[in-house]
Amino acid sequence: MICINPTVDDPTTPVEETLEAYAQLVKQGKIRAIGCSNFTTERTTESLAASREKGWPRYESLQPNYNLYTREAYETTLEPLAEQEKLGVIPYYSLAAGFLTGKYRSQDDLSKSPRGQGVKKFLNDRGFRILQALDQVAERRQSKPAQVALAWLMARKSITAPIASATSLEQVNDLIAAAQLELNTADIKLLDTASAYEQPTERIA
Repeated sequence: MICINPTVDDPTTPVEETLEAYAQLVKQGKIRAIGCSNFTTERTTESLAASREKGWPRYESLQPNYNLYTREAYETTLEPLAEQEKLGVIPYYSLAAGFLTGKYRSQDDLSKSPRGQGVKKFLNDRGFRILQALDQVAERRQSKPAQVALAWLMARKSITAPIASATSLEQVNDLIAAAQLELNTADIKLLDTASAYEQPTERIA
């Protein structure tokens, strides 16, 4: 599969232009399927309509920025479309640039990694609520916050598989363990409440 991955989609490029090029590649046997990354709901819908009208290959997967912290944009717009069109969803930044591992809990922690400054925006009340919930679930599941964050993604009906990177064998093993972790209804409710877009009215147990 080819998955285009622009930092920001160029709305001035007609979707037909891109899809026609992909259609030629499929015809030549160079690719089998295509996916889109960082597309808005409008551009995805427009692309799917053009594929149906012209008989071109359609995008079979979406690659949004989606995780336990970054939820609203995907859940309110792209997710309903993905479920309606039966699109695969493979979110990137599944651990919010490492924030959901629990490694970064204060300004002092930002120097632990070159990526530290990228998680500074998560160090707020909502971010700390999420870490608290991750810690609670991880403790009762005898796992780690990163594993819980990935298991939460995998438990969501619309998600095909999350994308997460590893820089050590230990992290690879953590990712493998996450695939075997099944959260129950109480776990998911706790995480959903802590990561709600607005201040939750329900107190975290």
